[in-house]
Amino acid sequence: MSELTTDQDILLEIRNLKKYFPIQKGFMRRTVGHVKAVDDVSFFIRKGETLGLVGESGCGKTTTSRTAIRLYDPTDGQIMFRSKLISDDDSMVDLASLSKSQLKSIRREISMVFQDPINALNPRMSVADIIRDPLRVHGLDEGKATDREIARLLEAVGLRAEHMDRYPHEFSGGQRQRIGIARALALRPSLILLDEPVSALDVSIQAQTLNLLMDLQDEFNLTYLFVAHDLSVVEYISDRVAVMYVGRLVEMATVEDLYSRPKHPYTEALLSAVPHPDPRNPAKRVKLEGQVPDPSNPPTGCHFHPRCPYAKDRCKTEVPILREVQPNQYVACHFAEELELVGATTT
Repeated sequence: MSELTTDQDILLEIRNLKKYFPIQKGFMRRTVGHVKAVDDVSFFIRKGETLGLVGESGCGKTTTSRTAIRLYDPTDGQIMFRSKLISDDDSMVDLASLSKSQLKSIRREISMVFQDPINALNPRMSVADIIRDPLRVHGLDEGKATDREIARLLEAVGLRAEHMDRYPHEFSGGQRQRIGIARALALRPSLILLDEPVSALDVSIQAQTLNLLMDLQDEFNLTYLFVAHDLSVVEYISDRVAVMYVGRLVEMATVEDLYSRPKHPYTEALLSAVPHPDPRNPAKRVKLEGQVPDPSNPPTGCHFHPRCPYAKDRCKTEVPILREVQPNQYVACHFAEELELVGATTT
């Protein structure tokens, strides 16, 4: 899928992204191999939508998202972003080729909310200083005017202005995550990476946080890349979903199509693990044999073939290309059109 779209509504487009980490051994730290955390991944996100990125632990989804916003330098590939600060004509720029000074400007347009709100906030800084910090780094701190803006951001995320002088340890986990969200909003970004933002929270607080994120998306005209492993959460907040397995994207579709009509066997297996709303009519669980492959030594052909119940000889030797099998549904499976797979709907 070298050319995904030319739609002017595209905010971020990842093209054939790779991120390999070297394996070094011996006294001389000689490189003896690579962990292929991200291996030829392509996807796009439109302005104002939420793309959920899901998969098992270790599949590469967090590495993909962090490489996509240049927290990690890519090994190969393009990261096309529609920047208002770098580009004068609303064209896309390749983040992978930008210098450090150019990247600093881009940081005003891309923010991140981390998984663990306890470790994401400096315990020695007050709430006001935490939210002010991005503005200070970019030379946008305007004193009293910034104080008023911080108070407004706190109210926008469901906290109060009088919380400005408190410290992170004085808040609950859900409130700390709201502080992190307020910090992410400080520079008025167009894209926010949400890395497992509710996985460390209680279930009741998860729902409140998800609703807050959806409200803020409308209020601030935001675009989200939402990384998670909980398919119920992803279904609730996302417009489209991309599924990863051992460093590769195996399926990408709208929520409705992916959850009701999956085209990849791995997606079917993931969906079968989603709790069914009616305990009297539980979904049939698809149990995968074997273990998740080592990304430093992945199988030939399709990475999923050793565990796939539908695998054939072709799957062992030929790498499947992520292709559009029906409008807006992309699948990396040689036999996607032939398989009759079972979906799941949790809502």
